[in-house]
Parts: sequence; structure tokens; C-alpha cells
Amino acid sequence: MSEPTAGLSMPVTVEQIKELLPHRFPFLLVDRVVELVPDVSVAAIKNVTFNEPFFQGHFQNHSVMPGVLIIEAMAQAAGLLTQLSNRIKGNDDKPFFYLVKVDNARFSAMVTPGDQLRLEVAQKRVMRGMGLFVARASVDGREVASCELMCAARTAQ
Repeated sequence: MSEPTAGLSMPVTVEQIKELLPHRFPFLLVDRVVELVPDVSVAAIKNVTFNEPFFQGHFQNHSVMPGVLIIEAMAQAAGLLTQLSNRIKGNDDKPFFYLVKVDNARFSAMVTPGDQLRLEVAQKRVMRGMGLFVARASVDGREVASCELMCAARTAQ
């Protein structure tokens, strides 16, 4: 478990997450940040419940969390890594990063209601407004998905 840094203590709650990410119900897919090494890595939790709206149609008699939403949860964890790291450094005015590319996505097990999805993201590099991250999702210590994520800082429009 990471130690508190610059006034930030673990865990980071969903109320704090809502201050850092623009996502809201039903698309906020991170419930808690449990570990943080600024500019290096983050571990976060998504509690998967039967009440998730996507379970109504995916699939009606066999509830499975869509893989694209697992990837989105990992991307949100990457966003929290950058936002929390910036906040710790006093750079609250840094832009949001948007997901622009997913590589090497792999799914090795289904995620179903009652699972607790652990999202682990490591920053490989950030340069010229682009960030590259390696992400892994697991349930009960068993990997269920992994990918590489590329994110880009929002440019002025």
C-alpha cells in the first residue's frame, strides 16, 4: 500500500474521484483508489454489482461485464494516475487525457456480478502530450484482462 503523499491519503474515495474525473453514472467505473506511486503506478477498485445497467442486455440470462467497459475502467484508472500525480505536484490546471488507442487487449476470464475488479496501471512514458500506460485487471488475484493504453492531452479547440 502506498503512503499518503502531499496531503493525500489512501484510499481515495468515489467522492474524491468525482472531483478528478468528468465521468458520472452510469459511466464512472472506478470506486476507489487503494495504491498510488505518483507518476509511476496506481491500483484501483471497481465493485461489480448486479445493478449495473449493462447487465440488462449483456447477457440477460448470463451476466457478463462487457470487455470494452473493463478497458474503459482501466483507462479511467490511468486518468486517475495522471490527475492524482498532478494534484500532488500542485498542477491542478493540467489538461485531461483522453483515450486514443488500445493495443494488445486480452481477456482471459469473465467478470460477473459480485466480482471486485482490481485495476492496476503503470505509466510507461509521457511526452509531448501523449501518455503510454500498461494496464491489468484482476479478480481475486487472477488476471481477467490486460492491455496497453495510449492517451492524449486535450488540445484547445
